[in-house]
Amino acid sequence: MPELPEAEAARARIADGALNRTIEAIELGEVSHMDMPDADARARLIGTQFTRTHRHGKYIFVGSKGGPWLHIHLGMAGSIRVCEAGADLPKYVRFTVVFEGDHRLHFRDPRKFGHVELIEDVDAFIGGKGLGPDALSIGDNAFAQAIGGTRGAVKSALLSQRKLAGIGNLWADETLYRTGVDPEARACDLDAGRIGEMHTASRDILQAVVDTGADYSRLPGDWLIHHRNAGDDCTRCDGTIEKKTVGGRTSYFCASHQTKGEAHG
Repeated sequence: MPELPEAEAARARIADGALNRTIEAIELGEVSHMDMPDADARARLIGTQFTRTHRHGKYIFVGSKGGPWLHIHLGMAGSIRVCEAGADLPKYVRFTVVFEGDHRLHFRDPRKFGHVELIEDVDAFIGGKGLGPDALSIGDNAFAQAIGGTRGAVKSALLSQRKLAGIGNLWADETLYRTGVDPEARACDLDAGRIGEMHTASRDILQAVVDTGADYSRLPGDWLIHHRNAGDDCTRCDGTIEKKTVGGRTSYFCASHQTKGEAHG
């Protein structure tokens, strides 16, 4: 499922190829059971230009200072492509912005869990969704307050988009693996130093993935992402990778070095 790094890669593609181009048309593919802008909303964009992009957590926005904006959510398997007219396109393109000249912005979504909508104000949209601070920009104190005071499992706290926007299952597990914290540990039982380590690790992990363009094959071989199989060797100690369900989500971890509060060597 696309997480913050995939959303940032998509935003960057839009920023690199779709800004300051006059919109000539909006085309829809097969979009039954999908939320898409209606004809009136699409008409509002004709003749305008996108001049800026924004991302908050997993949410992507493209628009202009005075609006309106397109909000694009990638869903489970969505992706963005910006290319010239006539380029070979993959299947399942659901939404296309046609620019004057030879450029197109395509939203592809084979599973139809994503959506596109027209909004007036990005900040109001984020507030209305109840999203927490972006995981790449949240400060130390805000992270400690959002995560450290949670009485439930720390894995669930990291996944809560109301506390912290952008971290999904993969990078929550990676953060806990790197910092030696059991996914079921109560966040409120972790000391301030451990919470600080988690913040640093989560930010470093997300930025590293962003820097690869969300290409997991370019990540270091000792990361958990490459060993998400029960029975694999742990790359941080002599333990073995296990899996369990925490808050309804499958979690991969090493019981030998991931603990529920006490420091480890």
